[in-house]
Amino acid sequence: MEDSYLHKGLREKLVDEIQRKGIRDERVLEAIRKVPRHLFMESSFIKFAYKDQAFPIGSGQTISQPYTVAFQTELLDVRPHDKVLEIGTGSGYQAAVLLEMGARIYTIERQKELYLKAQTLLPKLGYKPSFFYGDGYQGLPTYGPFDRILITAAAPAIPTTLIEQLKTGGKMVVPVGGSGSQVMTQVEKTGPDKYVTHEHGWFVFVPMLKGRE
Repeated sequence: MEDSYLHKGLREKLVDEIQRKGIRDERVLEAIRKVPRHLFMESSFIKFAYKDQAFPIGSGQTISQPYTVAFQTELLDVRPHDKVLEIGTGSGYQAAVLLEMGARIYTIERQKELYLKAQTLLPKLGYKPSFFYGDGYQGLPTYGPFDRILITAAAPAIPTTLIEQLKTGGKMVVPVGGSGSQVMTQVEKTGPDKYVTHEHGWFVFVPMLKGRE
């Protein structure tokens, strides 16, 4: 579980790179600077941990490209103590970034293997979200409403069940589209049954699936 000066130096270079690509929120950059991404990766990919690329993490899933993590986080506009629902725990890296920013994280993973792995790893690193093994499409209605909802997989449409779990004035960030590529969409809930959307370019995510495995 080592986080050496070399790793910290590589993170500085990574932060410089994503800053050049357009990330401006200093709180997001500081969180990327602090989270040891190499500890979230399969051992065969550790030497590539601070490249701005996505890599496999098992169960057919990936750890997202750092720029993508930063982009989604910036759009989410998280404030300290915000109650955030994350759909797709994956490696746990995104949850760690949000926790570094002072959010309270409720994270759902449908893949049992990834759920168990993240549940072991994150507390070892000092990160303590609330973990749930379940179907992201269902969300966590008994724990809502949430200030923010982040979906880290491609949804074919904006999930209305999750909109219902968002506070009025809250924001959701979700890649919307079919296989191939998706539009990063920021959803702002403006009333009990009303919301507006803003589109922020094309990205590629693994699909958001129903049920759990």
